[in-house]
Amino acid sequence: MPVREKKTDSVKKVIRKKRRDKVVEHPRSSALIFSNRELGWLNFNLRVLAEVEDPLTPLLERVKFLSISSSNLDEFFMKRVGGLKRHVAYGVSAKSSDGQTPEMQLAMIMKRLPAMLKKQKEAYLLLMKELKTNGCEITPYKDLKESEKKQLHHYFNQNIFPVLTPLSVDPGHPFPFISNLSTSLGISLLNPNNSDEKLFARVKIPRVVNQWISVEGTKKWIHLVDLIRAHLPELFPSMTVAGHVLFRVSRNADSDREEEDVEDLLAMIEEELRQRRFAEIVRIEFGDCTDPWIKEFLVSELGLKEEDLFPMAAEFDLADFSLLTQNLPWPQHKYPNWSPIVPSTLSDGVTSIFEAIRKNDILLHHPFESFSSSVERFIRDAAHDPDVLAIKMTLYRTGDNSPFIKSLIYAAEEGKQVVCLIELKARFDEERNIYWAQELENAGVHVVYGVVGLKTHAKTALVVRKEADRVRSYAHIGTGNYNSTTSRAYTDMGLLTCDDRITQELVEFFNYLTGKSLKQDYQHLILAPVNMFNKMKDLIQRERDHAKAGKPTLIMAKFNNMEENDISLSLYEASQNKVPIHLIVRGFCCLRPHVKGVSETIHVQSTIGRFLEHSRIFYFRNGQEDPIDGDFFIGSADWMYRNLHARVEAITPIYDRVAKEKLWTMLQLYWNDTKQTWSMRADASYDKKKETEPTLGVQQELMRLAASQQNVTEDDLVTKI
Repeated sequence: MPVREKKTDSVKKVIRKKRRDKVVEHPRSSALIFSNRELGWLNFNLRVLAEVEDPLTPLLERVKFLSISSSNLDEFFMKRVGGLKRHVAYGVSAKSSDGQTPEMQLAMIMKRLPAMLKKQKEAYLLLMKELKTNGCEITPYKDLKESEKKQLHHYFNQNIFPVLTPLSVDPGHPFPFISNLSTSLGISLLNPNNSDEKLFARVKIPRVVNQWISVEGTKKWIHLVDLIRAHLPELFPSMTVAGHVLFRVSRNADSDREEEDVEDLLAMIEEELRQRRFAEIVRIEFGDCTDPWIKEFLVSELGLKEEDLFPMAAEFDLADFSLLTQNLPWPQHKYPNWSPIVPSTLSDGVTSIFEAIRKNDILLHHPFESFSSSVERFIRDAAHDPDVLAIKMTLYRTGDNSPFIKSLIYAAEEGKQVVCLIELKARFDEERNIYWAQELENAGVHVVYGVVGLKTHAKTALVVRKEADRVRSYAHIGTGNYNSTTSRAYTDMGLLTCDDRITQELVEFFNYLTGKSLKQDYQHLILAPVNMFNKMKDLIQRERDHAKAGKPTLIMAKFNNMEENDISLSLYEASQNKVPIHLIVRGFCCLRPHVKGVSETIHVQSTIGRFLEHSRIFYFRNGQEDPIDGDFFIGSADWMYRNLHARVEAITPIYDRVAKEKLWTMLQLYWNDTKQTWSMRADASYDKKKETEPTLGVQQELMRLAASQQNVTEDDLVTKI
């Protein structure tokens, strides 16, 4: 996106630098005050890989982390590398925050990638050894005994052979389409009647069958790729298999389509899904090759360049590695299962959820506290409550077999007014969301697809209920998706409230989403793109003013990623006025901490653990002597340009004193953690914080605290798998 060039005097002060006798003003896109987003993302993936190398992480969890690092890299190529390549192709030369053109960024990425790929390979080989030591031998087919090969030959003929579809290339058979992220064997064939001419064939590795096969009566396992490769001659009888190579392609998932009319949005997204399948290839990975001709043929047919070619870390898709863990009954090598607690305010089994919310706001922290017993229950009870008049929700990623969808359909069938905004542009979830949108419409739910030109990322639900004294609204505003599966794996916050200050404005917010409301004067909710950017800047500048006046100041924020130049510049200005700024940023952070004269009071940390850190929390002390009296907020937005300017987001203030105390305790635990946390340096690299004494780690500590709410120990709430 174009870099805005407007400068204020305070900004000039931040980025001014003396050189000899002259004052030189660095452009706002400067490597001296910002780090590169793409390299920051690669640094994040290195922190994920560090979990693979950590011997204190259970073995099978380390296998999962390696799979995650591989899947992360897939998405990075599809979205980020694909987007940069498209910019180069279209002649777009807008610079990144650190002043790099798309060409320069691609060069930086390609320079950094080999070290990461090498680390992935080393991690894979290390895990192979440790798995073998513990009784799981991933054995090449060629090293099996003849009796074991005979057993697998029978398995292949019964279960695999009928599924395979070998595709050859000749004048009567065009080069086959290679789908995104599919793994294939490329094969060179010789016809005994014409041994001078090689033919190319492709066998796609099917995903519909088990990727790992156990060798019966042994501790040996073999991957499906290896089994198919060993039986290639049976797929091409009377032909000679001259060579083979495993390969995998990644296609561009960065969309360049422009939205038109909202009524055309569904058709546009469906067309984009079809187009993505045929999008240009941004990477091809190769395994060990026994015939160089195959690689040359593929590169030529696919129109690729040398910089598009990468080695595979293993002779299978590393994302498959985590599938192996599902087959190994090794509880001692996994994290204990965690059973989220039911919040004490919702645990008596008698009080209705609406009565509980009327008594006090309920602040939820998942997965430490139960999502199903709180958020799912909120919508389910609303659907079945005869006094509920209306339910309104935003759905971004809801998952398969969603209980929310079932509740909304039931509510509509019972005659309630049900409105659901489904975000069709949720990346990689478009197809699922189209399906659910159509299912809801068929049941009579009013389905809308959002605001033209903006992706709706807010996590909000509103229930309108007829009560004895009035019609009252109840709300849930969260940091994570209404997704039952990810609620058990991601850390997220949610607020259940009937505070009129919040719910009345949430009614207006839904009118903005479904109608044409142009309301701007929200006093409590912070909404993008309405008031969020200016409100966040105002809150930062208020801390600066308190610091100038000698009052207590502190800014703390926890979110996923950071890349918003104006927010960064405001933080730099606050830092120059001695405001302590503590940022907990899981992924990339384009702000540079600890830069002399610019950001000396800014500290950035990143927490990586068994749960994916996903909550967004903001705190401003606001001159208060007691830090609990400061201002707390939770919501759906990171400090990213897209969140503040190009998405629909919702952040709510936290007014309840008990909820504030809970958030303060949690933020302190994260900030002081030394077991799972990394510190960012001025050069944008990260160091693991040193553990001065053995600790539980912040996520384990949060499990312990959750257990204490029910007067049980953590061991009572964890079970071995």
